[in-house]
Amino acid sequence: MGDEPLDIAIDSAPHEGPARVWCRLCGRPLTGSDSRRTGLGPTCDAKLHPAGPDIRTRRHDVDQDTLPGI
Repeated sequence: MGDEPLDIAIDSAPHEGPARVWCRLCGRPLTGSDSRRTGLGPTCDAKLHPAGPDIRTRRHDVDQDTLPGI
């Protein structure tokens, strides 16, 4: 029993294309190069890193007098 060879088929054929990378949050396969690099899909990345507030939403009009000479 200890010296018997194992009946395991080893696939020695090379894999075609890049290895599959899965999203660390939801487990879906990643296809984009940025997603593969970060390990997160675009939806999951947006959940973890929401976009900052838009500066245009913080602007407001100010009532002011006209400049003299205009």
